[in-house]
Amino acid sequence: MRKDFGAKPCIYPEPVLIIGTYNDDGSANAMNAAWGGIHEDTEVSICLSPEHKTVKNILSRKAFTVSIGTADTVVPCDYIGLVSGNDVSDKFAKAGFHAVKSDKVDAPMIEELPMCLECRLISYNEKNCECIGEIVNLSVDDSVLTDGNIDLKKLRPIAYDGFNKDYVVLGEKVGKAFSDGKKLI
Repeated sequence: MRKDFGAKPCIYPEPVLIIGTYNDDGSANAMNAAWGGIHEDTEVSICLSPEHKTVKNILSRKAFTVSIGTADTVVPCDYIGLVSGNDVSDKFAKAGFHAVKSDKVDAPMIEELPMCLECRLISYNEKNCECIGEIVNLSVDDSVLTDGNIDLKKLRPIAYDGFNKDYVVLGEKVGKAFSDGKKLI
C-alpha cells in the first residue's frame, strides 16, 4: 500500500550545498541551498531565488564556490541558511567560518568544509532561479582522503531531508556501482 502526498519537492538525497561568494566590500558571504546538483560533466546547477545576497554577489563577481556540508558543521551550515546576508552582514564570521581565497575563481572557499567546487558563472535565469556554473576545480582537504580518493566515512557529508526537515549523514556503502547489477546480465 502507498500513501499519496501530492506534488511535493521531495527527492533523496538533497545535498547540503554551501554557496560561497564575496560581497562588494570583499567580505565573505555564504548561504545554504539544497536544490542543486551536477548539470553536465563540468557544470553544476543550483536553484537560487534572486532576492538572496549570494545571487547579487554571483552576478557581480561571476564566480562562486559550492562546498558540501558535513556532520561536524551542521550548526554553522544551518545558521547560514536561517539568516540572510541582506540582514546580517557578518553571518559568515558569526557561523565561525574562515575564508580561504580561491586562486581559481573570485570566491571564497570555506576552511571548515573540506570539499569545494570552484565555479565560474555560466548563466542565471531569474524566472526559474537556475544558476549554472562551470566547475573550474574540485578542491579537497587531505583530511578526508584515503589513498588519494575522497573517503565518505571521513568527509561525513550531510543531506537535507526536506520532508521531515532533518539533516542526515551519508557514508554507508551498500554496493558497488557499475558492478553489482552485472549479476542480472
